[in-house]
Amino acid sequence: MVVHLPTIKQLQYLVALRRFGHFGKAAEACFVTQSTLSAGLRELETSLGLTLVERTRRVVRFTPLGEKMADKAVAVLRETEELAEMARAQGRPLHGELRMGVIPTIAPFLLPTMLPRLRAQWPELKLYLREETSNAACTALSRGQLDCVLLALPFNCGEVDSVVLFDDPLYIAYPSGEAPDAQAVAAADIDESRLLLLEDGHCLKDHALAACNRPELRAHAEMMGTSLHTLVQMVDNGLGLTFVPGMAIEAGILSNTGVDARPLGSDHNFRRIALIWRRSSARENEFRLLADALQRIMAELRPAPKRKAPVPTELPS
Repeated sequence: MVVHLPTIKQLQYLVALRRFGHFGKAAEACFVTQSTLSAGLRELETSLGLTLVERTRRVVRFTPLGEKMADKAVAVLRETEELAEMARAQGRPLHGELRMGVIPTIAPFLLPTMLPRLRAQWPELKLYLREETSNAACTALSRGQLDCVLLALPFNCGEVDSVVLFDDPLYIAYPSGEAPDAQAVAAADIDESRLLLLEDGHCLKDHALAACNRPELRAHAEMMGTSLHTLVQMVDNGLGLTFVPGMAIEAGILSNTGVDARPLGSDHNFRRIALIWRRSSARENEFRLLADALQRIMAELRPAPKRKAPVPTELPS
């Protein structure tokens, strides 16, 4: 039996349909009509002599083989993109498109001051940003939907390389008049019954709890918030206390509030901000060049912190 090889376009259609679960949305993402995408997938199935997708009026359901094919298609498309990136990177580095993921506890505090300087240094770089939680960003990176990610270590993101940009200290935020007089707050002095944390998916919560080395804090947390800004407003209204990273304070998150912050007293009272990318990426030299630029920009924007003891790149399980 002769099996015809799938085309790159057909694989793109298959991956998009699996991602969106809807022919119209998948076609829109591929910049084609719905009929074109549907015909392309039928041609793929006909050439293979297999059914990959079960179609009904309301449901798009992948067959077990279709799921395996879609997983393989993701890897093939990623390798295809990296072939083109390898050729392009030999010309002008940091020229053209680059898709960067940024976690929510970094994006609003770092990007407004960082991006203008980066654009001035690399005017031909088209930087497309996507704000994601750490888990979602790492998944998108492994699937080739992102080229690199700006996040906080330690975090297990699979087979990646990284460059540390700077250390971001952690603080405890208190309602007005409730902050202790001490220069720093010991982890043992945190009242777990009043602690407000970010919801699951935000690595800042894990970093802060790991820094405190008090596992019971997670179980006793009073409430979960969707963002740092929400938590600060809750603290300002006397509902409890929370962890806030130094970059957020420098960016003015406590402005126009009565919230007071004190440094967390701990051996590892910081998170490590880093740029990461797939270990297999052909654009490693570009990412290291980008990391160097970001390090210089951040050195201009904030005083260099004292280096801490090495931190593992993964959180303990």
